[in-house]
Amino acid sequence: MVATLCRECLKISERGQGRCPACGSPKGVCHAELGALTTAHIDCDAFYASVEKRDDPTLRDKPLIVGHAGGRGVVTTACYIARQYGPRSAMPMFKALELCPDAVVIAPNMAKYRTVSRQIRAIFLAATPVVEPVSLDEAYLDLDEAVRLDPRPAARSAARIAKRVEQEVGITVSIGLSYNKFLAKLASDLDKPSGFSVIGRAEAKGFLAPLSVRKINGVGEATAKRMEENGVSTIGHLQSLSDERLVSQYGKFGRRLARYAKGEDERKVTPERVRKSVSAETTFATDIRSAAQLREAIRPLCERVAERLMQGDIAGATLVLKLKTHDFRVLTRNHSLSHPTQRAEVLYRCVAPMIEREADGRAYRLIGVGVSDLRPKNQADPPDLFHGLS
Repeated sequence: MVATLCRECLKISERGQGRCPACGSPKGVCHAELGALTTAHIDCDAFYASVEKRDDPTLRDKPLIVGHAGGRGVVTTACYIARQYGPRSAMPMFKALELCPDAVVIAPNMAKYRTVSRQIRAIFLAATPVVEPVSLDEAYLDLDEAVRLDPRPAARSAARIAKRVEQEVGITVSIGLSYNKFLAKLASDLDKPSGFSVIGRAEAKGFLAPLSVRKINGVGEATAKRMEENGVSTIGHLQSLSDERLVSQYGKFGRRLARYAKGEDERKVTPERVRKSVSAETTFATDIRSAAQLREAIRPLCERVAERLMQGDIAGATLVLKLKTHDFRVLTRNHSLSHPTQRAEVLYRCVAPMIEREADGRAYRLIGVGVSDLRPKNQADPPDLFHGLS
């Protein structure tokens, strides 16, 4: 009989999928490799929306969207009720409200979310010092016995983290447990919200085979389309190709594709390092030549970068425009700002003329915007900077 972890009382027993013999709970995690897997990905469930519902119980049963309404606002987070109607993160707000007209819209409160994130991070660090944050609401954890602070098994440590977050912070998380970061991330998405999913070595290749190639880190819309044109739409298709063929078709990225397709990922969980830049990009479904269309595409990216700067309490002093041509040539253009900024409108007003200069008839498949030369937030956006921006 394989080991089963009770997510309520945290006891491990030799039972099947029935109720826990100690507390009677049906919430169990059962897997043959449960005691051998130590890499976890923990993701808060609809983080911003969950925090807002926690703080206002009248919103509990309502569709809730966190984001800026009107104009060119985009969805930051949609709760699970709203998602049933179609709204998703990064979707234009007008489209989200067309899909879910009864949704309540709340503007993001980044200061509050950062405070909650710090509470959750402290719970992670009580279990292990090796925590790699991905954003405010997700992180990888190394729960190997050589580093974790809880002497009991890694699966139990992860379940205890989930209970503490729910009891002390008032929101839920979903956990993925595996033997590497790639699979742990995939596992955490399998059973949301409040899930705990495990992918072991024995089933990894079989689990991956039917999944879309879009599930692989780094495979965006353009790369996925190119793969599909070559007859490759699932990870199983990749598994059937030799490493040499993947490298010949996709260059250095082909080596990574080959490893991921086999369930291999050599990346280690690494504690947070000093960030050197913040950026966002998008790949177009069809190539774009028009300056107006390029400007339209970059506006929500500026908002995304600004949000990440505010999340990190930092500002950017150098603006970076990234463009990729139809034949995969990458162009980058830098511009030193007069002041470090956290503001989307500043980024947009500076990047728009840069786009005009590059929109010379070439077809572009990707556009991105970012900032480097990062500074503390107290250096950002002096008040007199915005007299001319109203």
